[in-house]
Order: sequence, then C-alpha cells, then structure tokens
Amino acid sequence: MQYKDYYKIMGLSRNSTQDEVKRAYRKLARKYHPDVSKEKDAEAKFKELGEAYEVLQDPEKRAAYDKLGTNWKAGEDFRPPPNWDEGFEFKGGGFTGGDAGAFSDFFEQLFGRAGFRPTDRGPHGFHVRGQDSHAKIYIDLEDSIHGSTRNISLSTPEMDVQGYVKVKHRSLNIKIPKGIKPGQHIRLAGQGDPGSGGGKAGDLLLEIAFNSHPLYRVSETDIYLDLPVTPWEVALGAKIKVPTPEGSVDLKIPPNSRQGSKLRLKGRGLPAKTQGDFFVVLQIALPPANTERAKAVYQKMQQELDFNPRLSLGVKSL
Repeated sequence: MQYKDYYKIMGLSRNSTQDEVKRAYRKLARKYHPDVSKEKDAEAKFKELGEAYEVLQDPEKRAAYDKLGTNWKAGEDFRPPPNWDEGFEFKGGGFTGGDAGAFSDFFEQLFGRAGFRPTDRGPHGFHVRGQDSHAKIYIDLEDSIHGSTRNISLSTPEMDVQGYVKVKHRSLNIKIPKGIKPGQHIRLAGQGDPGSGGGKAGDLLLEIAFNSHPLYRVSETDIYLDLPVTPWEVALGAKIKVPTPEGSVDLKIPPNSRQGSKLRLKGRGLPAKTQGDFFVVLQIALPPANTERAKAVYQKMQQELDFNPRLSLGVKSL
C-alpha cells in the first residue's frame, strides 16, 4: 500500500487553515475537472484531489491523518503504525462527496472503519440530543479475563476561531467488564457531545481492541498458545508445565503427537456465558547441531531410523 501525501496533492502546508483547504480545492477542481481540463491524466488527478479534500476538509480525518507524522513520502510502502488510532475520539466524520468506495487502499485502511462512516446528525433546533462520540482503546488480555479499571486518554480534534485544527486531550477512568471481546463496545452515557437547547449530552462509545500479547492470541472467546516442544516429547509423550493467563498448569502430551496438533484445556479461555477454551498448539523445536556431540546424535538417528517425511509426495530417499 502506497502512502498518500494529501498536503502535497493539494499544494498546501501542514499548518494551512480550513479556509485555505477549501480555496485550494476549488482552484484545483476547476483545473483538473475531466469535463473541461486539457491536463494530462486529468481524471486521475481529479480523483486523487477529491480523496485528499475528503480528508483535509474534515477536522476529524485531518487530525487522524496528521497523527501518522511527517516521516512518510508519497508513493513509499506504508503500513499504519501499531495502535495508531488508539484514543482518537470522533463524532462521525461521514463522507462528504463522491463515491468513498472509489478511494485508494490507503484511504480505506485509515478511514474505512465504522467510526468514519456517515452518521445521522439529527434535526436542528432546540432540545437536540448531543451527538455520540466514538473512540478505539486497546486493553490487555488480562483486563478482559479478570475485569479492571483503567485510566484512558482521549484526543478530540477541534477547529479554533482562526480555522486551524487543534487537538484537545481528556482523561477518563473506565471499568473494563470481564469477558469483553475485541470489537465490542463500552458505552459511557453523557460523555459525548453536549446537547443544544437543553438537550441531553450524547454518549461515548469505546471500541475494544487487544494489545498484542507476547504469548497468547485470541479468537472469539478462545485463547491460543504456540508451545515449543522437543522431538522426543511429541514422539514419546510427556507431562509438561504450560503457562496460561491464570497460572501454569500440567499438560499431558500424547505419544506420537504431530507438529500443529491442538490440545484443549476446557473452560480456560475468556469469561463468557459459554466459557471459552484454551488451546495449546504444538510447535516442534529442533535442537541445533552446533557441537560434535549433537552432530553425532543426528548422524545416529539418520543411520538407525528408517524415516522419509517426503514419502507421501512420491519422493524416495535422496
């Protein structure tokens, strides 16, 4: 995926006001509109301009884009930094023009998530309920298993009176319920946008994601561990200690187990109405032949064991 420099596309500096963004778009839209332009690749440039304007004219999308930093160059390979959108609070940020589905993979990767889809901003007038806000937060696996209280920091883009996009920060203490899964939401009533004319404030919806864990991965309510094992443990069977989020347990490996075999510890996954399970995935680790003794052991195995792992492929020895 290629990085898009939206400021360069529109001929703007990063400290341009929102009014300057609008003026630049109007000027370039006339220049590259396919119906009137004689410029080379006018249609492609007009499409690229529309995508850049879609981002920079919206304070929320612009603030999120700016969060990626200035160390990227147009056209170079790009992957969003891990957790780049953590704690970024937004209020809808719907698409304002054209077919958003026709925008680049870069745009879709950043803004194709649910928070940036069009939303109904409601009627105008008195006693209007405030708009709901949304943010994505990252928690540890252990927070979901045990439940916890966390202090989170949120960043909210706002436009000041001079037309510059500024980011305001706030902190909240929130309760993480046991068993919450990635993709689920925590709703904080009254923590969204203020209402108008005496209307109630909107709510804040926090989308849950898990931090990367050094040992475990999660699928729905199940937890997986890739467990290194020796060749003799899987061949002969063994009883070993296995780490789980709630402490180590004894696990029996059946004789003649294979690479990738899954062993289940029932009910040791995420808390839920139907409790998740804990799966151990066997990963055979070979001892290195980095000493004369180790080499001799491998040579003896080669001589004494009639074993060809490629036999099922129709490949004979050598």
